[in-house]
This record gives sequence, structure tokens and C-alpha cells, in this order.
Amino acid sequence: MRTILRSLVTGVLATGLVLVAHAQKPDRSGPPKAGPAPSFTMPRFEKFALSNGLQVVLLEKHQVPLVQVNLVVRAGTAMDPAGKSGLASMTAAMMMEGAGTLDALQLADAIDFLGAQIGASAGMHTSSVSMGAPVSKLDAALALQADVVLHPVFAQNELDRKRKSRLTTLVQWRDEPRSLASVMFSRSVYGSAHPYGVPVTGDESSIRAMKVEDLRAFHTQYFQPSNAFLIVVGDVTVPQMKEKLENAFGAWRGTAGAAPALPPIVQLDKRTITIVDKPGAPQTEIRIGRVGAARTTEDYYALMVMNTILGGSFSSRLNQNLREEHGYTYGAGSSFGFRVLPGPFLAASGVQAAVTDSALLEFMKELKGINAQVPDAELERAKNYISLGFPAEFQTVGDLADKLEELVIYGLPADYYSQYVRRIQAVTAADVQRVAKRYIDPAKMSIVLVGDRAGIEAKIAALKLAPITNLTVEDVLGKAPVVEGMK
Repeated sequence: MRTILRSLVTGVLATGLVLVAHAQKPDRSGPPKAGPAPSFTMPRFEKFALSNGLQVVLLEKHQVPLVQVNLVVRAGTAMDPAGKSGLASMTAAMMMEGAGTLDALQLADAIDFLGAQIGASAGMHTSSVSMGAPVSKLDAALALQADVVLHPVFAQNELDRKRKSRLTTLVQWRDEPRSLASVMFSRSVYGSAHPYGVPVTGDESSIRAMKVEDLRAFHTQYFQPSNAFLIVVGDVTVPQMKEKLENAFGAWRGTAGAAPALPPIVQLDKRTITIVDKPGAPQTEIRIGRVGAARTTEDYYALMVMNTILGGSFSSRLNQNLREEHGYTYGAGSSFGFRVLPGPFLAASGVQAAVTDSALLEFMKELKGINAQVPDAELERAKNYISLGFPAEFQTVGDLADKLEELVIYGLPADYYSQYVRRIQAVTAADVQRVAKRYIDPAKMSIVLVGDRAGIEAKIAALKLAPITNLTVEDVLGKAPVVEGMK
């Protein structure tokens, strides 16, 4: 029997070797072609309202016993009153420093005991209190979340501690070229009179002036059921959550006050260069950009593809040029900050100080070059890069909650995500060229350089790209705050 088996095995191996010998050799002349773009269907979700009118969007996801509940309020840092920049972000931060009958430490301990996560934050146009918890601890976690939303303590001692922390951050920014570049770039594009042009955490004057009464007034004005909605994703059902949410938030009553009108946004009409001097800096932080597009623009898909080609991926033109070809930087890229109003287009990198002028020329070369029609292979690669990565954005209950939140904030249709890949794949080379010409104009951009002025200014001036404005750190951030306890 062993002899028979050995013969059979030998015969099979011999046949395999013959087949391999006659098999066509693999083609290694280029990378394999990408397969078809993946299909993606957004799971079905439900909408309903509580007795107080609070809107709820719920998506059942029963694979794991977890639930995510996000309470979103339509008010953020763009609603900071004049002279009180940072108020929205401070209000959100302070909501986690004591709620209901619990002080800051007791609240943190109660959340940790449940194995839950609760956090509050303020974006540009929205603020949120998010909660993630095991389903077995949902009732207790919801009660804590409701207290954070409805009954924040706003204790004076906690405000004093937060105030000191933020002032310390302002001091630290003075030694962080990236922070300086971020502050100066926003100001250069939007101006200091627009909320998009000022730091969301506030400046020294506004931080020192904040009072508990200011936090309570902001909370009372905007944290109302008529100005909010709930996103729920997890191992729950609609009937189950209707009851639980009603118990937690149903007694919430009130009408939100009117939000202030925002100043108009004006596009840049020329190229400018600003150097913020950091003597002795071994690198230069480069920021180049202008006003971009709103999230609801009809050009969204074409912009996503165009930016992926320009600077939105590792294989983008900017990164391949400045990193791979020239070795000026560890990374270079670009992005569109899509917001309710047109957010910024930004191209950025940190480069070796000695090659600041050379790097800047390569930036301008790529910003100009994207206005030409892109090759078909590059277009397909960018569309596939977006499409193949898209399903990974929906893996967790938190991911799904974020996506549903985006649908509500921007009024996107229910089938938006199910149609996303198809619409990306429908983008043509002509579409990319059209939006590049509309949104990428190298002659009308702000260029911000944070670095050693003595080492870079003469070379930058020799490029004759635009007149140079020289600023100090104090010009950007003001005098360093005096913080008690800091040397």
C-alpha cells in the first residue's frame, strides 16, 4: 500500500512540475491592474423625534455589544461673540469638568467605572457630547451623558485651571513653528475679523476675560433641543432606544437663541509672502493656500480626486516631488478644509531651511501643473485610491456615527454614501482640470514661511514671487502671557 501511495504522490508531483514548466511566466513589467471599485451600500437607518422635538437618527449594528450616542448642537467656535474668541471650545471643555451632582474627578471616575467614553468638543459650526459604552452599561452611561449635556457645573476652580492651561499653551506655541504657521496662515487667508481666521482656543485677552457666566450664557443660548440632534449607532433597536432616550433627554425644554451673522468671505486677489522669523530654526514650515470650497459644493467629488493627485496621498505629485525626488522633506501634501462656509485650500510641508527657496519653487511648479489635463493612468489611480479605501471608513460604531452626523449637518441625501464610489469613479479628466483652474490659482495665494529669516529671506526675495512681509512671533501671537507657576 505504501508503495502504491508513493507512486501516486510521485506521479502527481511530476505532473505538477510539467504543468509549471509549461505555465505562462508572470508579467512583471508593471504592477497588476486594479480590480473593479468596491460596491458599498450604507446600512439602513431610522429617523424619529422625542416628545420635545429632539431629532434622532438611529442605525442598528448588532455585530458587537456596543453603542455610540452623539448629541450634536448646531453651534461652535464660529459663534463666539466678538472679543470672546475661544468661548465655545472652553464651554465644551468645561462641560466635562463636573456635571449634575458630580465634580470633575467624580465624573471621570463614574465614566471609567462603566468602561464607557464620554467627551465634549467644539468644532467650527457644531459642538458635541459623544458617548460610547457597552450595551450592558447603556442606561447608566446615558444618564451621565445627559447630565453633561443638561446640567454642567461650570465650577470656578475648574475654569481657573483650564484658563491657566490655555495660557500655557499660548506660551508653548511661540516655540512651535507648526503652530505659528497654522495661526498665521488662517489669518492671512480669512483675516482677523472672521471666525475662520482666529485661533479657536482664543487669545490671551479673551481667555483671561472668560467668566463662568459667559459659559452658562453660551450653553443656555445654544444647547437646546430645537438646536440639536442625536446620532445612535449600535447593538440596539428603535423601540428600545426611544424609551431610553426619552428618559434621558425627553424633559429637556427650551428654544435656542439666534446665531450671529458671519462676515462674508473674500477670496484672495493676489499672491503674498509672509515670513515669521524663528532665528536659528533648522527647518522652514511652508503653508500655501487660499479660500477653497464649502462642503456642499457640487464640485466635491472632482475636488477629492484632483487633490488626491496633487497632494492627498503618499503617491501624490507634491510628496513624490519634494520627498522622493528632491529629498527636501519627510512629507508634503495638500487638503481642502470643507466646512459650512468655504474652508481653506492648503498645501504644506516642513523643509530643510537651506532649501526653502528651492522647495517653494517646486510647490509653485506643482500648483501650476495641476491646471493642465491629468494623464488617464494618474486619474484612474487617484479614483481607485479613494474608492478602495472608502469602505474602511465605516468599520466601527464611532465611524458610522460620524458619517451619519455629516449627513445631518450638511443636509446630504440618505443614499449619499451608497452613491459615493460611483460618483468618484464618474469624475473625468476634464472635471479635474475644471476644478483645478477654478480653485487652484498660484497667482492668488497666501504663502506663509516660518523659519530663520536671516537664512531664507534673501533667497526668497530673489525668486520675485511677491513682496515679502516680515513678522516676529509677537506680531503673530502677541507678547508671551505671564502664567503663574511658569518660569
